[in-house]
Amino acid sequence: MYGKMKEYLQAELEKIKQDGLYKDERILMTPQGVHIKTTQGLEVLNFCANNYLGLCNDPRVMAAANYSFFKWGFGMASVRFICGTQLVHKQLEEKLSEFLGTEDTILYSSAFDANGGVFEPLLDEDSAIISDELNHASIIDGVRLCKAQRFRYKNNDMADLEAKLKDASGAKFKMIVTDGVFSMDGIIVQLDKVCDLADKYDALVLVDDSHATGFIGDRGRGTHEYHNVMDRVDIITTTFGKALGGASGGCISGHKEIIDLLRQRSRPYLFSNSLTPAISGATLEVINLLTETTDLRDKLNENTNMFREGIEAAGFKIVSGTHPIVPV
Repeated sequence: MYGKMKEYLQAELEKIKQDGLYKDERILMTPQGVHIKTTQGLEVLNFCANNYLGLCNDPRVMAAANYSFFKWGFGMASVRFICGTQLVHKQLEEKLSEFLGTEDTILYSSAFDANGGVFEPLLDEDSAIISDELNHASIIDGVRLCKAQRFRYKNNDMADLEAKLKDASGAKFKMIVTDGVFSMDGIIVQLDKVCDLADKYDALVLVDDSHATGFIGDRGRGTHEYHNVMDRVDIITTTFGKALGGASGGCISGHKEIIDLLRQRSRPYLFSNSLTPAISGATLEVINLLTETTDLRDKLNENTNMFREGIEAAGFKIVSGTHPIVPV
């Protein structure tokens, strides 16, 4: 039976290779960092990780993970609502809510799970999602799992967003969904203008701030701080797998009632094991570090400016901006 499928898969894989899209995994022989070694024996400068603040192998973060490992154990072997919630999980949720300026927060195994589980519990077939065309794949998949009407607007284009909001005028609830920072080009969303349109057309706003949490904004809270709309964004999804230590895990943060309903009906939350204690404890330490000092963010900004200026001086044309993502 597999023979026919095998032939099909082999042909598909060959086509991927011919199109230059086959992904080979680079095997590292060192911790994640500025300098890494591969199995080819080369030591190279690392320009491609999402380790924005260099916390992947920070001794303070590793010590916090080690402490949580021995205090709380290796894993939970349970979903949250049975016997998979420890004090460290609640402490992290409270700290994230405080840091992001929201009422409540719910943890997920990944930001992909968070985006996959946020829409279906909140929006039915009488509702509408208005989504940026360059949103992350996890948002696209999450929207597909939802019965709401779907509208897609041109990337960061407020005129087209307004047109789509008008098209969705008959919906019971409307939700604008956007990345805070678009991961392929480093463009920061015009979130203040998005919120203005949301107010005008009575829409909710959801922002995936995975490439902003921890280092965008004066205190690193994200694009809602950067654009001074802290109290105008309804839902924030983000990851712990980039600036916040680079391990795994994610969350949804927002209004209390939204988070409470997600605890009852969000399937990735209900049917996935709890976030490991070590990641929870380490992420808690990361938030504490970012609250205490701006040193890491200041260094990142300095490095970003230096690279952007240097790469342009070398004759390369890049997308203008201030974000560390710099496509060359």
